[in-house]
Amino acid sequence: MSVPLILTLLAGGSTFIGAFLGIVGQKPSNRLLAFALGFAAGIMLLISLMEMLPASLGTPGMSPVLGYSMFIFGLLGYFLLDRLLPHQHAHDLMPGQKPSRSLKRTAILLTLGISLHNFPEGIATFVTASTNWELGLGIAMAVAIHNIPEGLAVAGPVYAATGSKSTALLWAGLSGVAEIVGGLFAFFLLGPNVSPVIMASVMSAVAGIMVALSVDELMPLAKEIDPNNNPSYGILCGMSVMGISLMLLQMWTV
Repeated sequence: MSVPLILTLLAGGSTFIGAFLGIVGQKPSNRLLAFALGFAAGIMLLISLMEMLPASLGTPGMSPVLGYSMFIFGLLGYFLLDRLLPHQHAHDLMPGQKPSRSLKRTAILLTLGISLHNFPEGIATFVTASTNWELGLGIAMAVAIHNIPEGLAVAGPVYAATGSKSTALLWAGLSGVAEIVGGLFAFFLLGPNVSPVIMASVMSAVAGIMVALSVDELMPLAKEIDPNNNPSYGILCGMSVMGISLMLLQMWTV
């Protein structure tokens, strides 16, 4: 199995960690969850704008017009998909509530929505790791971090709707599997012999998706979960840690 597929598998599999937290043990504090979401957003923003997009534009044969067009395509594509998806407030649905038809419907919509969000993340992880495994590792780490609260968000309402821990774990796991499917889709679509220009174009679009995900999803959700604290602290920490990591990797490989 290739390194990009392994990283995609690990990133998607982290959803199970959040799912376990949603059905057993003590739920993490909102402050910790919000910081983790901000941290993941910081990693994604730095990698997308400082590494992926410049690398794409610097590819031989890649024109700036095509590169920036694909970046904007990724941005707009994500926002369009996001507007078409259902948005439910998972923290309002906690285990112990009386199961109802509307609650079950909400749990299904929530699982579907997060699964569709995870699909392009799987593509992003695979494409980035295929081009540069170090950047792919950073994206996989960021995706894995924010998949933990997503797994928690799915498992909680499903457990409330069904009363079954195994069902909650299964549904949360399925939302993470969508990410792995996205990676496999990218693997079979792109193939091993894709031209550098096509790979650079896809990477520009993926950078746009990652920026949109950070700004539209992770940062607002962090503020919503913990309104008393500034999510910027997590964002800046994520940028700093990822920046230092990339700097050390560059020094080590020189």
